[in-house]
Amino acid sequence: MRWKLLIIASLLAAVVGAGATLGIVFGLWGSARRLARIDPVTVAALLLPVMPILYASFFVYRHTARRRQLQAAVTALLASLLTLTIFFFLFKPFKLTGMLTKPELMRSAHMKPITAATRERCPQQRMDCA
Repeated sequence: MRWKLLIIASLLAAVVGAGATLGIVFGLWGSARRLARIDPVTVAALLLPVMPILYASFFVYRHTARRRQLQAAVTALLASLLTLTIFFFLFKPFKLTGMLTKPELMRSAHMKPITAATRERCPQQRMDCA
């Protein structure tokens, strides 16, 4: 097997795929909060790394003489794992799992608790008025 080719192609596919997704997420939306929603644009942004992974697998398949299918599959698996690792370590500071809960539960400790009276006084989305 051509390990150098497998590793370099997988690394390149993971960096390009994850970088494109992160570039779209932070460039267009400004934060990772958009990923908490499930809509077609978000799904398309998260499926973006599939294209470089498939290209790297095809590249390895065409540039090896023996065991082509095995090397292409190993490249796809390694690139997928590297992409998921990049996402895990870069999105970990944003704690995306906490954003899936109700906004009222995510209030900071220094803010006043939300009551029915507060909702009546502050009909907007911003609930930190007195």
